[in-house]
Amino acid sequence: MSPIAYTATIIAVAVVLFVWNKLPVVFVAMLTALSLWASGVLTLGQSLGGFGDPAVIFIASLFVVSSGLEATGVTAWAGQLLIRGAGAESRARLLVLTMILVSLLTALISVNGAVAALLPVVVVIAVRLRRNSSQLLMPLVFAAHAGSMLALTGTPVNVLVSEAGLDAGVGGFGFFEFALVGVPLLAGTMVIIVLFGKQLLPERNGATMPADFSHHAKTLVEQYGLASGVYQMRLRASSPYVGVATSALDLSAYPGLQLVAIQEGETAGPLRRPALAEGDHLIVRGEADIAAAFGAKMHLAFRDEKAAGQGEDTLFNRSSGLAEVVIPPRSGLIGKSVFPGMVTESGDLIVLAVQRAGGEVTADSTTRDGGGTVLQAGDTMLLQGTWKALDVHLDDPDVLVVNSPELVRRQAVPMGPGARQAIVILLAMVLLLATGIVPPAVAGILAAGAIILSGIMSVEQAYRAVGWTTVILVGAMMPLSTAMVQTGAAKLMAEHLVNLVGDAGPLALLAGLFILTAVMGQLISNTATALIVIPIGVAAATAMGISPRPVLMSTAVAAAGAFLTPIATPTNLMVMGPGGYAFNDYWKLGLPLLIWFFVVSVFIVPLIWRF
Repeated sequence: MSPIAYTATIIAVAVVLFVWNKLPVVFVAMLTALSLWASGVLTLGQSLGGFGDPAVIFIASLFVVSSGLEATGVTAWAGQLLIRGAGAESRARLLVLTMILVSLLTALISVNGAVAALLPVVVVIAVRLRRNSSQLLMPLVFAAHAGSMLALTGTPVNVLVSEAGLDAGVGGFGFFEFALVGVPLLAGTMVIIVLFGKQLLPERNGATMPADFSHHAKTLVEQYGLASGVYQMRLRASSPYVGVATSALDLSAYPGLQLVAIQEGETAGPLRRPALAEGDHLIVRGEADIAAAFGAKMHLAFRDEKAAGQGEDTLFNRSSGLAEVVIPPRSGLIGKSVFPGMVTESGDLIVLAVQRAGGEVTADSTTRDGGGTVLQAGDTMLLQGTWKALDVHLDDPDVLVVNSPELVRRQAVPMGPGARQAIVILLAMVLLLATGIVPPAVAGILAAGAIILSGIMSVEQAYRAVGWTTVILVGAMMPLSTAMVQTGAAKLMAEHLVNLVGDAGPLALLAGLFILTAVMGQLISNTATALIVIPIGVAAATAMGISPRPVLMSTAVAAAGAFLTPIATPTNLMVMGPGGYAFNDYWKLGLPLLIWFFVVSVFIVPLIWRF
């Protein structure tokens, strides 16, 4: 067999395996890369060279930046703005605001990151406003696809076509240059969804709906009896408690007032020093007038007058949070005594309350003097500490965490610790990409490195944030494009395409490439599709003597139109369960959108990027 025949066979087998969908896509992608080597089409270095490509490094770095924005509550903040702005009456306003928000997020942090961040927010909106989730989630995803064409960072395909332009010698695309077609695509998508979405989408909810953690703090403090009468009080410089040992604190002169915890002023974590200092906080529980008298006598100030007495605001905020844990059978903690205000062995968490069988333990036994509560299997504890401490120290086999603190923080704490740094890093990356001062891969690496160095994420969290399936897919499929160019397969397919369109001109070429890309993109990854079609389009443009730039942009638009099946993109599958969608629900709304994408790809793109 000739190298072209080997390449064609490998492509055909890869497409069949992708459509069959019984093997992991990363396995199929790696099999494709190794097959190119085993058949002798490429050398081993060429077959595995995609993993060192700058585009792959850039895509991986975007996952880290996206996760940093989500982890610091930037996306939660955006979601709360959406809830406040949408209101309960207007379906059109809710859809428009949702689609604008997801498209803007997508442009900056990719389709997968934006949809993953806003999916629980939109489901919660559906529950609160008593709307079917099926009417909101598919518009969310389809608007994200349109929004991916607003900027270079919207999708890996944009990075690939820009790199292909550089390789073809016609120059890459600017960071916001994609918006020239992205804005019409998004506008048309919004109009079609608002006007026809209600009729074309089913009326149902998903069997499994994500949990709503927006009121998680209130639920916990009410359950453990801390909903009111909890005060966080700061030591002033004139307080007689400054310099006093923590063990010497005595509130017996204030009946009914209980010391819950002592926090270090700067970190909001448990006090590690033996003595109190200016700026430290006492968390006390009791009647408002007694707490006020205590504060006046001891020169203490409420940290936040508005939140004074509100347990959820005092104990659950940007600096620190709450976690509920269960003592499992055979836990090493069974038989140990704990009491409210006790600091855990790590020194970073405070025990606020203990419950047994869903009820409070006898008050006498919950104090230090009363010997504390002897833990039994099934007991629950409410712990408080900094968000970082909760993330680090609850990965312990002796306790079962009811709800992940990280998941709760991402949903319930807008603009949390590190949010401003994350936004600055994002803006800096966008500035570097927009000005072209450094290559995109360098800008991405610098931004991801800044996320880690600023303490927003650890190295381990950054590893977990990367969507390795996408990274491996792109890296392993890139050599296929190399093989198609090197063997002449791309040139041969391009010649057949040119002969097919005949004298119909470059518009017919765009139409043919759009149909090829769109059809393949409904069955396999749109990224994998773009990697196959890009060399064909460039070769066809060269054969016709026209610029590859409109051909590349048209291919990017076609790849973004992955609307007709749930397997077209991970985000299409992501909403299938929460939205209660069936396989056939996608094409009903997706088809008119795909037609609009065809119009933009074939007729509007050439008006902006001339042949």
